[in-house]
Amino acid sequence: MTRAATAALLAALLGACGGPPSSAQAPAASPAAAPVETPPPNAPDQSPAFPGQTRAPEMKADVAFEVTTVAENLQNPWGLALLPDGRLLVTERPGRLRIVGADGKLSDPVAGLPAIDAQGQGGLFGLALDPAFARNGLVYFSFAERVPTGSHTAVGRGRLVAQPGSAPRLEDVKVIFRQSPDLDSTMHYGGRLVFARDGKLFVTLGERSILPGRMQAERLDGTLGKLVRINADGSIPNDNPYVGKADARPEIWSSGHRNVQSAALHPVTGAIWTVEHGARGGDELNIPMAGKDYGWPTITYGLEYSGKPIGEGITAKAGLEQPVYYWDPVIAPSGMAFYTSDRAPAWKGSVFIGGLGSKRLVRLTLDGDRVVGEERLLGDLKQRIRDVIAAPDGTLYVATDAADGKVLKITPKV
Repeated sequence: MTRAATAALLAALLGACGGPPSSAQAPAASPAAAPVETPPPNAPDQSPAFPGQTRAPEMKADVAFEVTTVAENLQNPWGLALLPDGRLLVTERPGRLRIVGADGKLSDPVAGLPAIDAQGQGGLFGLALDPAFARNGLVYFSFAERVPTGSHTAVGRGRLVAQPGSAPRLEDVKVIFRQSPDLDSTMHYGGRLVFARDGKLFVTLGERSILPGRMQAERLDGTLGKLVRINADGSIPNDNPYVGKADARPEIWSSGHRNVQSAALHPVTGAIWTVEHGARGGDELNIPMAGKDYGWPTITYGLEYSGKPIGEGITAKAGLEQPVYYWDPVIAPSGMAFYTSDRAPAWKGSVFIGGLGSKRLVRLTLDGDRVVGEERLLGDLKQRIRDVIAAPDGTLYVATDAADGKVLKITPKV
């Protein structure tokens, strides 16, 4: 469905549709409720494609919680993963993988990682455990890889060996995916990894920021500015939308993305949800569908960092998809988790998104696939939030992006 058609359909139907069983049970905000954002947008002449697409009313869940420090003295932690035994895996962007024990003690760097390019925004990024981790011990990680022709985002995997009393390591490490083409840039790598229910692996990929990369985000002969879908061994699923099509990379799931650093599976539908960075305005929440083009850089909200229009300055065009929600000003998104626990009923069904620029943990109240409320948390920390994950016990873990970064635990008071 095109963006224009999607907009019309949402406007006509979403108000009549109830949310899924996991929708947050927060009370509906009054029509007069003010949004969280009060400053004017960077692009005041732009209008949303449908009601509620931006600046949803502030909707506080009034959940009391405690914030405790789980680990500290981490250098720019980027990705988190919860091991079955309760320990945490955490990546540090300069190229280290560590294990956080139940006592908060950091392991020595896990040995066995490939060479990682930590220039600029590059480094070691997101993590994912194999769906059969309890049996095979496989850990997947994304990283920036430098080659003679430039650099790219890559995905590796290895078997974690972390027995008490021995130095942790990854064995049988191999790179299963490389973005192409290579570019001489140190920005916009993407880097989130999410396993779908069918065992396929989604990889988010930036367009590397520079103009030669930006202009390839909607082309199908490369993987710049794409969401790709691969098998766990790096091979291509035969039901991907471009398999067998000439001049299209078969691993592509969706195109027209800028720099996706937030991704998670919806707990009811199983669909992949993503949030990508805009420029001055235009952070986008999308539900990427197979074979769809999400518009960057042809259509987008917000402006260039210079204040000039992006491209033709248009926000909609036939054949291109509209975001479910967008921010202007930006939150600078990174990390994403759905909350499914009964521990904090007012949070259940919400989606949490880390904010780098906003220095907040953003909570969205959903009604089905529609954003109906927004709340900002952890503002007193004044820390960039790089990742957020939800634990089965109803707690949240967040990573703060700083040279002396921390892993924090958010425990609802019940």
